[in-house]
Amino acid sequence: MRKAMIAGNWKMNTTVAEGSDLAINLSGFVSSSGKFTKTLVVICPPFTHLSEVVKSVVGSDIAVGAQNVWSEEKGAYTGEISAKMLAGLVKYVIIGHSERRQYFGETNELVNKKTTIAMANGLLPIVCVGELLDVRQGGDYLNFILNQARVALTGQAINGENLVIAYEPVWAIGTGLAASKEQAEEVIGALRNLVNAMFGAEIADKTLILYGGSTTEENIAEYMAMPDIDGALVGGASLKTEKFTKMIAEAEKSRAR
Repeated sequence: MRKAMIAGNWKMNTTVAEGSDLAINLSGFVSSSGKFTKTLVVICPPFTHLSEVVKSVVGSDIAVGAQNVWSEEKGAYTGEISAKMLAGLVKYVIIGHSERRQYFGETNELVNKKTTIAMANGLLPIVCVGELLDVRQGGDYLNFILNQARVALTGQAINGENLVIAYEPVWAIGTGLAASKEQAEEVIGALRNLVNAMFGAEIADKTLILYGGSTTEENIAEYMAMPDIDGALVGGASLKTEKFTKMIAEAEKSRAR
């Protein structure tokens, strides 16, 4: 059985001191529990926090990720961060988040380039795909989402352990709305079938595919009960130690069944 993953995307929240305290609290919970053998825990703070947060989780099983990366190795790209800068500091990097696509115009092709350069530098991408409300209501959402994923994964050397996919319906992010477990399973199952078609059944079976979109400690168990959903990319709830740790515990429970 695949491991579960609960990944926290802090977005543009917390000061460095607040982020360090949050990481220390999470680290203490995960370390003291000593029972999370089936769940990977990842936190993705702002760039300014990375060094301090990495120090704060030393000795725990929490991995740290970045929220973004640029598509070039180096150069005159003021304000951007390269994969080479992140390599050795963090393990994961979120790529193609809907907010990057919506507010910063990131295209499927740019997501592909970012994924390529991240993997070339030893980072594990968490590649995000998802549809706007009008696409969902229009009925062609599966083709839309699968095209996002197909472009992102084209030409990649995927082995089932060096990439995570996250399905995040844009209409459910930060709105309080959430896709039903059946809606999420439909899309994530289709994404797994796509990975199967592109890379083979063995790789598809190993690849972690998460749901992200107003996930909470109250609804996480519903998603984790679905056969293709491996965990969650968590937004607001990841900023609250009690909420986030309950989600980790539910994920672990789902894999212990």
